[in-house]
Amino acid sequence: MTLKIYNTLTRQAQAFEPLEPGHVRMYVCGMTIYDLCHIGHARMMTAFDLVVRWLRASGLKVTYVRNITDIDDKIIKRAVERGITLRALTDEMTEAMHRDIGAIGVLPPTHEPRATDYVPQMLQMIRRLHDKGLAYQAPNGDVNYAVRRFEGYGRLSGKSLDDLRAGERVAVEEGKQDPLDFVLWKAAKPSEPADAKYEGPYGTGRPGWHIECSAMSCELLGEHFDIHGGGMDLQFPHHENEIAQSVGATGQPFVNVWMHNGFVNVDHEKMSKSLGNFFTIRDVLQKVDGQTLRFFFIRTHYRSPLNYSDVHLDDARAGLRRLYTALEGVALEPPGADEACTIDWQEPRAAAFKAAMDDDFNAPAALAVLFDLANEVNRSHSVGSARLLRALGGTLGLLQESPRGYLQAGAGLDEATIQAHIEERAQAKKGRDFARADAIRDELLAAGVALKDGPQGTTWSRL
Repeated sequence: MTLKIYNTLTRQAQAFEPLEPGHVRMYVCGMTIYDLCHIGHARMMTAFDLVVRWLRASGLKVTYVRNITDIDDKIIKRAVERGITLRALTDEMTEAMHRDIGAIGVLPPTHEPRATDYVPQMLQMIRRLHDKGLAYQAPNGDVNYAVRRFEGYGRLSGKSLDDLRAGERVAVEEGKQDPLDFVLWKAAKPSEPADAKYEGPYGTGRPGWHIECSAMSCELLGEHFDIHGGGMDLQFPHHENEIAQSVGATGQPFVNVWMHNGFVNVDHEKMSKSLGNFFTIRDVLQKVDGQTLRFFFIRTHYRSPLNYSDVHLDDARAGLRRLYTALEGVALEPPGADEACTIDWQEPRAAAFKAAMDDDFNAPAALAVLFDLANEVNRSHSVGSARLLRALGGTLGLLQESPRGYLQAGAGLDEATIQAHIEERAQAKKGRDFARADAIRDELLAAGVALKDGPQGTTWSRL
């Protein structure tokens, strides 16, 4: 099956062929780095880490760029509040981000450019837009993009200029000729710290947010590349503005495939800092290990909304332990980094796994193949099936730890989790799903918890 990817721009899944045979160039909007990353950020980075892993497992070379925004209003505000330089703040938060996402198995990108290192490229792009009449300098010193002068604005988000017209309802910001126009270069304010100011042909100031990604992606990947990704919230206006800037400046197509991952919800409401219902990665890693959190993300399709709760985390932990428990029962050599490259994709289970992942990275369907394999390993103790289970899991960034070590490390289950497993087992037995009931007993046993059935019900004890 040919890899198909859902393209936000065309609103359909389409066969993917890289512009350069065998080589995928991909850009994902990274973090504005002023605070600890939350699980919404973690979900985005895990989603595109999965994309990169699968592209590479499919035999493609991938040049993956994920940027860091290290100059921004929020960064300036936070640095001033703490009495430190912007660089000190962003270095600290970048190190924290690397540590947190590393814990969930997110691999480093090929390039991780910082916006402040690409200001000359941004100014060059702004000059090209200005020379083409797509940008103007306002009396207040800002340089703005004239949205109505770019044909096709709104195609990515599905919004027409009539839909976006706000002149009658929203006051035009100072210096803007139209409410839809957005800033490319912000003139410096006297109150801003010195390290937030850059010299350029349009005076002292700093780049706007949108121009950063256009300049960095074109510099590192070329003016026309394969895939651009990010969270669904970036579709408009950030990615819409990137298209306007990049196509406007170069006159070339910008990106072939646009990918956007779904939101994380808490109690079915979008998680956001403004609502106060967000959790940092570090908070969640106090409850579960990094691989469980990764599994929690992956078992929902990347474009679908994901609902966060402790119950769902516990369920993810139980599911991952089922897979490790199957591996623990078979004598395997230590995991090898090259196992994914030796998979026989003609083997029926591997072929089913590949078909799922080639269908717009359908990881939930691919995980179903892993659970089928785990059931077979539990029945047959086949080393070959266990090796395939681990190798396929490796393409998702899972199952690469020692099974015994992983299971023992997570043995300290709390009483509520143990009781939830016991209740699930009782329901499975009631429904005559004895295979699932036995699997739950085995999972608990592997976690150091022994069950005993008696006339008064099921009791448990730690080993």
